[in-house]
Amino acid sequence: MSTLAAPVVEFRGVGLTYPGPPPVPALRPGDVTIRRGEYVTVVGPSGSGKSTFLNIAGLLDAPTSGRYFLDGVDTGGLGDADRTALRGRRIGFVFQSFHLLPHRSATENVMLAMVYNTGPRTDRRTRAREALARVGLAHRADALPTRLSGGERQRVAIARALVTRPSLLLCDEPTGNLDTATAGSVLGLLDDLHRDGMTLVVITHDPGVAARGRRTLTIRDGVLAERTAA
Repeated sequence: MSTLAAPVVEFRGVGLTYPGPPPVPALRPGDVTIRRGEYVTVVGPSGSGKSTFLNIAGLLDAPTSGRYFLDGVDTGGLGDADRTALRGRRIGFVFQSFHLLPHRSATENVMLAMVYNTGPRTDRRTRAREALARVGLAHRADALPTRLSGGERQRVAIARALVTRPSLLLCDEPTGNLDTATAGSVLGLLDDLHRDGMTLVVITHDPGVAARGRRTLTIRDGVLAERTAA
């Protein structure tokens, strides 16, 4: 019996070409499998296709070739509403620029992720505070983003990504706006999440960040390849 964990992300010949003239291949057709609990980093030069990979994996863009399975769901047959709902339930996003609402508290920013949660508002608030506690910010739950440091704001963003209990955490340059010490703290948090079983995909240009992953994918000229992380 196989001991391999089930795939969370499975690309089968997935590619994306923007229509022309002339057509522009942003991601060449390829196969990728990322299994539950893996920590995968994705590297490549600017314009190589990293953002296209993230947008497809995050159900923000639909591929023009191949089939993408997320948690075993064939996403190609889904309408826009179903894709949006699946993304909201199964994927958490962490971006370089935090994307927090400045006039909402940390708790309220985290609660915004639960738009597909039909439970009482008090339950959403409780879950938001639990997520903030998980990233070490229980004491800052009522603070506005303008009163938080860069590292704290990124932790709020991570809490927002975690509060829906997603299958996949997609991080796009999560330390790009942070100083070295603060970046190290955020990367330590991602390590902790990985140890707890979270499936992580981190897009980065930083070799030090890339080395934190257990696997590293490279993208160059839209071609996905795999190398062993240092």
